[in-house]
Amino acid sequence: MKSLKELTERSVSVKDYLAHTTGPFREIVDSRLKTYKLKADIVGELKKYADKLFVIVFSAEWCLKDCAPNIPVLAMLAENVGLNIRVFGGIVRDRDNPKEKWKVPPSPLEVKDFKIEKVPTTIVFDLKGKELGRVIEEPRPNKTLEEEILELARRA
Repeated sequence: MKSLKELTERSVSVKDYLAHTTGPFREIVDSRLKTYKLKADIVGELKKYADKLFVIVFSAEWCLKDCAPNIPVLAMLAENVGLNIRVFGGIVRDRDNPKEKWKVPPSPLEVKDFKIEKVPTTIVFDLKGKELGRVIEEPRPNKTLEEEILELARRA
């Protein structure tokens, strides 16, 4: 497995990722940033873990149903909680090779390293690089993304 330093070097901050999005994806992002309200009690508790966690997420701009509404929530968490959230973007399906889900490159090699099947996949680590868990596509029913991340953070 790659070190957290290597993962940081090969990815971009969630803020930078969103800053470079365009088209329909960007429209959904902008709407979500204006309308979504983080749960204050969860934010308060997550702040206790912010310096103990490292988060990566795999995303694609063609993923309007799950990536576009969830990546902005991660950006809000990074800003309001201080979580280090990094994005591996540019994921592309491999339509020419039925044995491979993602085309590498342009998709990052990490899609194979982490056996990514769906996007977004959000992976939470402790600072030693131990995977604490994943949120795949969207939070479970009746859960918010911040609640899911807090649940994983408690494993640290």
